[in-house]
Amino acid sequence: MRSGHLGRWAAVTAALLLTGACSQATGLAGVNATSPSAPPVTSPPAATPPGESAEPEAEHQAAEQPPKGDDPVKVPPPKLSKYEYTFPVKGCKTTYQRKLLVLPKTTVWAAQGCAFVAPIGGVVDEVNIQNKWRPTTDVGADREGRFVTIIGDDGVRYLGGHLDTIADGVKPGARVKAGQLLGRVGRTGNARDTGSNLYFAISWKTGPAFWWVRRGMVEPWDYLDAWQTGNRTYSPREKALALRGKLGETPACAVQCASRKVPQAGKTQGPKPKRTNDGVVAVTPSIAPFGQQ
Repeated sequence: MRSGHLGRWAAVTAALLLTGACSQATGLAGVNATSPSAPPVTSPPAATPPGESAEPEAEHQAAEQPPKGDDPVKVPPPKLSKYEYTFPVKGCKTTYQRKLLVLPKTTVWAAQGCAFVAPIGGVVDEVNIQNKWRPTTDVGADREGRFVTIIGDDGVRYLGGHLDTIADGVKPGARVKAGQLLGRVGRTGNARDTGSNLYFAISWKTGPAFWWVRRGMVEPWDYLDAWQTGNRTYSPREKALALRGKLGETPACAVQCASRKVPQAGKTQGPKPKRTNDGVVAVTPSIAPFGQQ
């Protein structure tokens, strides 16, 4: 009787062990035995405020633009001197050399008849209304043809040469303002076989006998650049004063000084240079400097 009970308990135990083994089967190799129907645990989505879409609208995103910056602040150029200048040719397209070729001056190429204006307020110093230059003689004082010089309020002398005409009322001693018409661009003097242009030069006041000083001592192109597109207070005064102190007020002529000698019959001499009746100076090297007349 007892042996029968033991047999039944052994059978029940074996059955339980077999059932547990089957419930722990891992399935086929590489296949998870976990039920695929069980969803992974994730965080709950953030609550969307009432009236707003959970997804951003594409059109709204495309319409967004970075904030527009303020307009650039225009800063005036620094004031370099108490003087203000203007470009000497007004109302016309111009070009000019920016390097030293033979003399410290520049040729401002402009159409015939363009306005030559005072680069600064000042007083008219010399005016030559006579176009006396001839290629056979090439007299130095005549090479600029018709010209006007002014002594600016900065103490510097400015020359505009090769002029076609001189403006009315422009005569020695006349007061002019910056930008005032002094003459018209032309081809007088030794520019007669070139295009129309303005001979522009910067120097200091001397007597008319020292024409080589008048024709240019200070390189002008940096000042022209500034007056045209940069700083109109950029002044040649300090440069001119320093150069005059170094060279003297009337340095000797060193470049393109001699005229051509023309044989003359007998010993007859031409008329001596003189001032015209209307006060206009006909400039020649034989006229004594100011203060020695």
